[in-house]
Amino acid sequence: MQTYVALLYSITLGEGRRVVMADLRAMAEALGLKNARTLAATGNLVFEARAGEISKLEQRLEKAFEKTFGRHVDIIVRGAEGWLRLAAGNPFPAESADAAAQVAVRVMREAAPKDAVEALQVHAAGDEKVLWVDGDIWLVFSRERPSSRLLAAANHKRFGVGTSRNWNTVRRLAEMVGQ
Repeated sequence: MQTYVALLYSITLGEGRRVVMADLRAMAEALGLKNARTLAATGNLVFEARAGEISKLEQRLEKAFEKTFGRHVDIIVRGAEGWLRLAAGNPFPAESADAAAQVAVRVMREAAPKDAVEALQVHAAGDEKVLWVDGDIWLVFSRERPSSRLLAAANHKRFGVGTSRNWNTVRRLAEMVGQ
Protein backbone atom coordinates (compact mmCIF):
# COMPACT_ATOMS: atom_id res chain seq x y z
CA MET A 1 0.00 0.00 0.00
CA GLN A 2 1.10 3.53 -0.80
CA THR A 3 0.14 6.68 1.11
CA TYR A 4 -1.32 9.57 -0.92
CA VAL A 5 -2.36 13.17 -0.33
CA ALA A 6 -5.40 14.48 -2.21
CA LEU A 7 -6.15 18.20 -2.37
CA LEU A 8 -9.59 19.39 -3.40
CA TYR A 9 -9.72 22.66 -5.32
CA SER A 10 -12.94 23.68 -3.60
CA ILE A 11 -15.24 22.23 -0.98
CA THR A 12 -18.03 24.74 -1.55
CA LEU A 13 -21.06 22.98 -3.02
CA GLY A 14 -23.28 26.02 -3.38
CA GLU A 15 -24.54 28.87 -1.30
CA GLY A 16 -24.06 28.00 2.35
CA ARG A 17 -23.13 24.37 1.63
CA ARG A 18 -19.68 22.89 2.18
CA VAL A 19 -18.38 19.35 2.08
CA VAL A 20 -18.34 17.78 5.53
CA MET A 21 -15.01 16.03 6.06
CA ALA A 22 -16.69 12.93 7.52
CA ASP A 23 -18.60 12.61 4.22
CA LEU A 24 -15.36 13.00 2.26
CA ARG A 25 -13.74 10.22 4.31
CA ALA A 26 -16.80 8.01 3.75
CA MET A 27 -16.60 8.64 -0.01
CA ALA A 28 -12.91 7.63 0.01
CA GLU A 29 -13.66 4.48 1.98
CA ALA A 30 -16.49 3.58 -0.41
CA LEU A 31 -13.87 3.70 -3.19
CA GLY A 32 -11.83 1.13 -1.27
CA LEU A 33 -9.21 3.61 -0.07
CA LYS A 34 -7.78 2.69 3.32
CA ASN A 35 -7.04 4.71 6.45
CA ALA A 36 -8.75 7.82 5.01
CA ARG A 37 -8.23 10.87 7.18
CA THR A 38 -8.68 14.59 6.70
CA LEU A 39 -6.88 17.69 7.87
CA ALA A 40 -8.97 20.70 8.83
CA ALA A 41 -12.19 21.43 6.97
CA THR A 42 -10.51 22.59 3.79
CA GLY A 43 -10.44 19.56 1.51
CA ASN A 44 -7.23 17.75 2.45
CA LEU A 45 -7.39 13.96 2.37
CA VAL A 46 -4.67 11.46 3.25
CA PHE A 47 -5.26 7.78 2.46
CA GLU A 48 -3.65 4.53 1.47
CA ALA A 49 -4.21 2.64 -1.76
CA ARG A 50 -2.42 0.22 -4.02
CA ALA A 51 0.37 1.95 -5.90
CA GLY A 52 -0.81 3.07 -9.29
CA GLU A 53 -1.00 5.86 -11.80
CA ILE A 54 -1.79 9.15 -10.08
CA SER A 55 -3.91 10.49 -12.95
CA LYS A 56 -6.21 7.47 -12.70
CA LEU A 57 -6.55 7.97 -8.97
CA GLU A 58 -7.42 11.64 -9.54
CA GLN A 59 -10.07 10.65 -12.08
CA ARG A 60 -11.58 8.06 -9.71
CA LEU A 61 -11.74 10.59 -6.88
CA GLU A 62 -13.23 13.32 -9.08
CA LYS A 63 -15.87 10.97 -10.48
CA ALA A 64 -16.79 9.73 -6.98
CA PHE A 65 -16.88 13.29 -5.66
CA GLU A 66 -19.25 14.40 -8.43
CA LYS A 67 -21.49 11.38 -7.85
CA THR A 68 -21.50 11.85 -4.07
CA PHE A 69 -21.75 15.63 -3.84
CA GLY A 70 -23.34 16.58 -7.19
CA ARG A 71 -20.56 18.89 -8.34
CA HIS A 72 -17.26 18.46 -10.19
CA VAL A 73 -14.18 19.50 -8.23
CA ASP A 74 -10.60 19.24 -9.43
CA ILE A 75 -8.58 16.98 -7.13
CA ILE A 76 -4.78 16.96 -7.18
CA VAL A 77 -3.07 13.82 -5.81
CA ARG A 78 0.54 13.36 -4.75
CA GLY A 79 2.22 10.23 -3.46
CA ALA A 80 3.78 10.38 0.01
CA GLU A 81 7.31 10.69 -1.37
CA GLY A 82 6.26 13.51 -3.68
CA TRP A 83 4.50 15.34 -0.86
CA LEU A 84 7.48 15.04 1.46
CA ARG A 85 9.74 16.31 -1.34
CA LEU A 86 7.39 19.28 -1.89
CA ALA A 87 7.47 20.16 1.83
CA ALA A 88 11.25 19.76 2.03
CA GLY A 89 11.62 22.00 -1.04
CA ASN A 90 10.02 25.03 0.61
CA PRO A 91 12.17 27.88 -0.73
CA PHE A 92 11.01 30.26 2.02
CA PRO A 93 12.02 28.65 5.34
CA ALA A 94 12.64 31.95 7.18
CA GLU A 95 9.32 33.43 6.08
CA SER A 96 7.58 30.15 6.95
CA ALA A 97 8.99 30.27 10.48
CA ASP A 98 7.90 33.90 10.93
CA ALA A 99 4.47 33.83 9.27
CA ALA A 100 3.49 30.35 8.07
CA ALA A 101 -0.01 31.40 7.02
CA GLN A 102 1.48 33.92 4.56
CA VAL A 103 3.60 31.35 2.73
CA ALA A 104 1.70 29.17 0.27
CA VAL A 105 2.29 26.79 -2.58
CA ARG A 106 0.07 26.35 -5.60
CA VAL A 107 0.25 22.59 -6.07
CA MET A 108 -0.13 21.87 -9.77
CA ARG A 109 -1.54 18.82 -11.53
CA GLU A 110 0.87 19.41 -14.43
CA ALA A 111 3.99 21.52 -13.96
CA ALA A 112 3.35 25.23 -14.26
CA PRO A 113 5.32 26.87 -17.04
CA LYS A 114 8.69 28.20 -15.90
CA ASP A 115 7.69 31.70 -16.99
CA ALA A 116 4.92 31.65 -14.37
CA VAL A 117 7.12 33.55 -11.94
CA GLU A 118 7.59 36.37 -14.42
CA ALA A 119 3.86 36.52 -15.13
CA LEU A 120 3.02 36.62 -11.41
CA GLN A 121 5.75 39.05 -10.40
CA VAL A 122 3.79 41.83 -12.14
CA HIS A 123 1.00 41.32 -9.57
CA ALA A 124 3.28 41.14 -6.52
CA ALA A 125 3.55 43.90 -3.94
CA GLY A 126 7.06 44.96 -2.95
CA ASP A 127 7.21 42.58 0.01
CA GLU A 128 5.76 39.58 -1.84
CA LYS A 129 7.80 36.79 -3.42
CA VAL A 130 7.19 34.16 -6.10
CA LEU A 131 9.29 31.09 -6.97
CA TRP A 132 8.83 28.09 -9.25
CA VAL A 133 10.01 24.83 -7.64
CA ASP A 134 9.62 21.51 -9.46
CA GLY A 135 6.55 22.73 -11.33
CA ASP A 136 4.71 24.18 -8.32
CA ILE A 137 4.49 27.88 -7.51
CA TRP A 138 5.56 29.08 -4.06
CA LEU A 139 4.31 32.45 -2.82
CA VAL A 140 4.95 34.76 0.12
CA PHE A 141 2.05 37.11 0.63
CA SER A 142 2.26 40.65 1.94
CA ARG A 143 2.05 41.32 5.65
CA GLU A 144 1.19 44.94 4.93
CA ARG A 145 -1.76 44.49 2.57
CA PRO A 146 -4.91 42.68 3.72
CA SER A 147 -5.48 41.16 0.28
CA SER A 148 -3.00 40.14 -2.35
CA ARG A 149 -3.43 40.16 -6.11
CA LEU A 150 -1.04 37.20 -6.35
CA LEU A 151 -3.49 34.47 -5.34
CA ALA A 152 -6.10 35.61 -7.86
CA ALA A 153 -3.43 35.89 -10.57
CA ALA A 154 -2.23 32.28 -10.01
CA ASN A 155 -5.38 30.77 -11.42
CA HIS A 156 -6.50 27.81 -13.56
CA LYS A 157 -6.90 29.88 -16.71
CA ARG A 158 -3.35 31.15 -16.53
CA PHE A 159 -1.40 28.10 -15.29
CA GLY A 160 -3.66 25.04 -15.39
CA VAL A 161 -5.27 22.91 -12.70
CA GLY A 162 -3.84 23.49 -9.25
CA THR A 163 -4.82 24.46 -5.74
CA SER A 164 -3.10 26.48 -3.02
CA ARG A 165 -2.21 25.48 0.52
CA ASN A 166 -0.44 27.54 3.16
CA TRP A 167 2.71 26.36 4.90
CA ASN A 168 0.83 25.28 8.04
CA THR A 169 -1.25 22.87 5.94
CA VAL A 170 1.70 21.63 3.87
CA ARG A 171 3.70 20.91 7.04
CA ARG A 172 0.82 19.18 8.84
CA LEU A 173 0.06 17.01 5.81
CA ALA A 174 3.75 16.04 5.67
CA GLU A 175 3.53 15.02 9.32
CA MET A 176 0.43 12.91 8.59
CA VAL A 177 2.14 11.23 5.64
CA GLY A 178 5.26 10.54 7.68
CA GLN A 179 3.35 8.77 10.47
